[in-house]
Amino acid sequence: MSRTGPRSLVVRVLSEGPGAGRLVSVVDWTTIAALATAGGTLVLALATFAAVRSANRSARLTEYSMKIGIRPLLMPSRLEDVSQKIMWGDEHWALLKGSEAHVEIADDNVYLAMSIRNAGSGIGVIQGWHLGLHELLAEHPHAEPDEFRLQTRDLYIPGGDVGFWQAAIRDADDPEYAALVEAVKAPRVFGVELLYTDHEGSQRTITFFILAPRGDDKWLCSEARHWNLDRPDPR
Repeated sequence: MSRTGPRSLVVRVLSEGPGAGRLVSVVDWTTIAALATAGGTLVLALATFAAVRSANRSARLTEYSMKIGIRPLLMPSRLEDVSQKIMWGDEHWALLKGSEAHVEIADDNVYLAMSIRNAGSGIGVIQGWHLGLHELLAEHPHAEPDEFRLQTRDLYIPGGDVGFWQAAIRDADDPEYAALVEAVKAPRVFGVELLYTDHEGSQRTITFFILAPRGDDKWLCSEARHWNLDRPDPR
């Protein structure tokens, strides 16, 4: 007679010979091989999962490092930075010294410029600008990207180097013309938001600059806040 025990063996009762009546076990090698195969497959699956997760993490870190390497961050230039001679499309010229802004009304046109430095390691490309003529002490959100005035020329700021931003309002019927003229003639502090990207057009950032009169028709610029549009903000 026989009966089935655990999966790995079969129990038999010897009916004849010297060991008659004694129970013996016979190993079921087929079952053991199947269990071993299943265990090996499970271990391989776990190892593959761990390897894929590690590879994904490495890919994310590599992508993040690459983005840092081409990420711009615009700030006001330093007082000791070189002066820059700039020209507008109508051949209006200005000499822009380090950390200075240029604010001028000439022939009823309002000319604006700032000397800025790229504190990041990647080339910064200024895409547009937006005036901040509101009360600067009050909290306010940044302008939406589609509210920015587009630059009429490409403005590139090299990583770790100085450059400039320039713009002008020449149309007296422009909705912001009168308020800007009033701020310049007062003179009083006002703001400019710059929308810029890396040289690939990604990593959109908005930096809010403040233009302040210092007397003798000179203006200084300073930075108030940064907003990241394509990644979480630090605050």
